[in-house]
Amino acid sequence: MTETPDEAASHHQLEVAEEQAGLVSKGLAAGKVGTFSGAILGISSVAPGYTLTASIGLIVAAVGLKMPAILIAGFIPMFLTAYAYRELNSVAPDCGASFTWSTKAFGPYVGWMCGWGMVMATIIVLSNLAAIAVEFFYLFIGRIAHSPDIVELAHNKAINIATTLVFLAIATAIASRGITTSERVQYVLVGFQMVVLIAFAIMSFVHVGRGDAPAGLSFDLDWFNPLTGLTLSAFVIGLTGSIFAFWGWDTCLTLGEECKDPTKVPGRAGLLCVLSILATYLLIAVAVMMYAGVGEDGLGLGNPDNADNVFAALADPVLGGWAGPLLFLAVLASSVASLQTTFLPAARAMLAMGAYKAFPPRFAEVSPRYLVPTFATVTAGVVTGVFYTVVSLLSESALLDTIAALGIMICWYYGITAFACVWYFRQELFANAHNFVFKFLFPLLGGLVLATVFVISVQESMNPENGSGAAIGGIGLVFFMGFGILLLGVVLMLIWRSRSQEFFRGETLHRDTPSLVE
Repeated sequence: MTETPDEAASHHQLEVAEEQAGLVSKGLAAGKVGTFSGAILGISSVAPGYTLTASIGLIVAAVGLKMPAILIAGFIPMFLTAYAYRELNSVAPDCGASFTWSTKAFGPYVGWMCGWGMVMATIIVLSNLAAIAVEFFYLFIGRIAHSPDIVELAHNKAINIATTLVFLAIATAIASRGITTSERVQYVLVGFQMVVLIAFAIMSFVHVGRGDAPAGLSFDLDWFNPLTGLTLSAFVIGLTGSIFAFWGWDTCLTLGEECKDPTKVPGRAGLLCVLSILATYLLIAVAVMMYAGVGEDGLGLGNPDNADNVFAALADPVLGGWAGPLLFLAVLASSVASLQTTFLPAARAMLAMGAYKAFPPRFAEVSPRYLVPTFATVTAGVVTGVFYTVVSLLSESALLDTIAALGIMICWYYGITAFACVWYFRQELFANAHNFVFKFLFPLLGGLVLATVFVISVQESMNPENGSGAAIGGIGLVFFMGFGILLLGVVLMLIWRSRSQEFFRGETLHRDTPSLVE
């Protein structure tokens, strides 16, 4: 495959950065992703349409009108941690991202477990994304055809599983055909969902202005103040949901080796992504609160009947009967887009772990035609399909618990990465103001918040009442899905160490510290 001059320059920059950091080339397509396209891929992974319809009701149930404040509170550790990712990527651009950097900072065992948490979090969320995509697929078709029977097909277990597996197969195929194909698909899907979401917010404000909104609340700056009207327990519960709402932006960083400027573009794309997501979330949150209020009756956001799918309840009242289905289509687009892009970080993390022999070498294979980790991508698709099928057959409530379990793993590997930044750059933290703020203060604060939420989440997960109510031996299913999967990782890590010790001896990816930079 012939490189353009810009791609050749990016390839050279990557080779220099990899040589200086002691990293290895994976054979990915260099120079393909820019700042804007990287941010688009990150926004797609966050999936604002899917995330908002699933989380607004849950956050409102915990904090009521303080939803904007909680969204900002959840944004802060993500924003602070984004600087850790940016600084680490600037000296060690690698598709392994958290796995690679935590290994270089803390050694192979912490690095392996950080990579395991990242891979399993993405695989578990893939199953949820596929499930949401299937639900809105039949909901959209049913509404267009005015057929409740079609809508109910999503609740037929056999049809649901079969359709989910088809969605996963399509997403796997697209992700296996190269990063350029993924970009093109995402421009359409992300663009459509963002346009519909903004139109939805505008129409909500229009109804409020006309005086025909169910609640018609007046805007209040106090909604943005987390220091009043919240108990500590409500704040923590809301914060956990908010952190999940921002998860996925780090996809930008796992594409570092495929970016046009591998040392700068990924960090810029990540920051642009999280800022764009915050603006979108706050706009929608304020719009729906002013329109529907937070009451527990009717269209109120606190109504338990609406909590699992807020947009399904508000689509027709806000947009009208003819345009309401567009919101369903936007959430479907959001889920499908995220389903496809979430394969990117999972596959590239496994590629890096294979390249450094933390995983079997087969995971290090890259397609010579499409320049993507095909084996790792297909493996992620197959494992997700198996996971979804087994969980669906075992329990209706288990899929709900996976969302809560995700919070544990998100805080795990994000937090480790934040602390890895501080430790990796420890010899130069106080060399200048830039290093103090962006390599020490911001990552440290972000890591401490995430570590606190991790500990509280693990404790809360043991109580079945904090999930679907499902339990094993009196301990909540969320605990086994979250912390239990991390413990499974320890077992698998020790098994792999007994078969291949090169990575664990530091021979393939060594632990190091940069020299002091004046």
